Amino acid sequence: MPSFDTVLEADFVEVKNAVDQVAREIGTRFDFKGTSAAIELKDKEITLFGDADFQLSQVEDVLRNKLTKRGVDARFLDVGKVEKVGGDKVKQVVKVKNGISTEDGKKIQQALKGSKLKVQGAIQGDAVRVTGAKRDDLQAAMALIRTELKDLPLSFDNFRD
Repeated sequence: MPSFDTVLEADFVEVKNAVDQVAREIGTRFDFKGTSAAIELKDKEITLFGDADFQLSQVEDVLRNKLTKRGVDARFLDVGKVEKVGGDKVKQVVKVKNGISTEDGKKIQQALKGSKLKVQGAIQGDAVRVTGAKRDDLQAAMALIRTELKDLPLSFDNFRD
């Protein structure tokens, strides 16, 4: 039976390159000279450092611009709360989404069931496998998933005929 996998994966090579570019830009920009503005990447978390909330928002804006230029969707970023580090310094943790959560997987399954298409969705770890009898049904299911879950940058892999 024809099938495909719905996945949520960022290109981490491009994310790392974008973070490196942001770090270089922070070092050279005039408005960041002599401040504690910095950025670092550990596993799937990007940590932004700054002197004030305004400076954090500037670093985040530079990060979003670099990610967009490198072809990584900004919807992959899950921005956390601003935390005080010590004195007047602040930090913010930005998580890079990877894998479909179970509640989003259930939303995809409900959308497929309610659409009257002859396809089935099955949650498999952090992906959702959609199977159907015809390729046309699967293509219609792809379009439906894209319109139902606009806030997630989903991609479709492993298309089997």
